[in-house]
Amino acid sequence: MSSSPIPVDLFVSKKHPGLTGGDLGFADASGNVIFRVNRQSSPKNKRLFLDSTGNPLISIYRYSNGSWQGFMGEDDQKQCIFRVQRTVNKLTKTELEVFLVGENGEDSASKLKVRGYPFQKSCTIYRGNDIVAQTSLMYKLRQLYAKRNKFRLTIFPGSDDHALVAALVVIFLD
Repeated sequence: MSSSPIPVDLFVSKKHPGLTGGDLGFADASGNVIFRVNRQSSPKNKRLFLDSTGNPLISIYRYSNGSWQGFMGEDDQKQCIFRVQRTVNKLTKTELEVFLVGENGEDSASKLKVRGYPFQKSCTIYRGNDIVAQTSLMYKLRQLYAKRNKFRLTIFPGSDDHALVAALVVIFLD
């Protein structure tokens, strides 16, 4: 997906049609699954981020020190595209710092921040002071509590890598 002049909503759930047990899906307004994430049984710290046809886009590895790295495709740790470090991990609030990796393998100055509340499936992704994307629960009229098994990811104009944004949401929820 490329940059859009209007915000793009993706609906995130484990219950989209066509997903296998444990997979998390990102669907468009028509219900078409655009991205999905499956947990790898081996190694246990790996998540595979796939496009709608099942092609691997990003391999996400979680490390015991509270950090993650994302690699291009199913590429077992060859071409790193981002690094994520948890900077705040309180009972209710989490903050992540994201370093995009340049072609030379060095962390770029361009970094993103993810701030929010995992229990509420609520986070905001920032580039500097600009909001790149936000998640929110799906409230209905006359409903006091929103169900947490499905939520909305809104990607704002200017973000040209929707897969990266969705992958950061997966890391945030992990």
